[in-house]
Amino acid sequence: MKSHALLISLLAASQAGAETSRQLDAHEHGVSTLNIAVDGQTMAMEFHAPGADIVGFEHPAETEADLAKVESALAVLSSPLDLFVLPPDAGCTVVSTQAMLERDEAAAEHDDHHDEVDHAKHDDHDDHDDHDDHDDHDDHDDHDEASGHTEFHATYTMTCTNLPKLTDITFAYFESFENAREVEVQVITGSGAASFHVEKDAPSLNLRSLF
Repeated sequence: MKSHALLISLLAASQAGAETSRQLDAHEHGVSTLNIAVDGQTMAMEFHAPGADIVGFEHPAETEADLAKVESALAVLSSPLDLFVLPPDAGCTVVSTQAMLERDEAAAEHDDHHDEVDHAKHDDHDDHDDHDDHDDHDDHDDHDEASGHTEFHATYTMTCTNLPKLTDITFAYFESFENAREVEVQVITGSGAASFHVEKDAPSLNLRSLF
């Protein structure tokens, strides 16, 4: 229950400042987001990454090769300490992990709208054969583009027995996923919140000012 409360608190605190930016950048290739909340000895993380960053494509996985890539990526994303390396002296251990692949809300809403339009066109098909054929082609083009956006989402809960030693995070994540270029990080602790940008060329985050 405590870890769940941490994540709820994290999302509520970061929503006003970060949600607009996240919506605008949701499909910016190379850019992921990592939210971190720390309470006592408990640390919760929430991670989002565009599908293209993780598996090299954004369309829904359908072929055996694509499905294998997704399963492999989810296995890697389920080992947070291999992606976000913490100082051993901080004494951090993983309590729980969850990793999944999601489609963004815009694509889902587009699919709902597309289904409604298709249904309406079917009703009027006899009266507008030529016009509908043209519209169907355009709509399918738009549909393919809009439905192509997928996102990996992972949540982690850890305990750290010596938080003052949590001085930095090394982003081995960039080594695991070559298409990743940047992670936007927000950290919330009892003393406040701070935002950072971690880039592939400088994959280390200094946390000394937070603990």
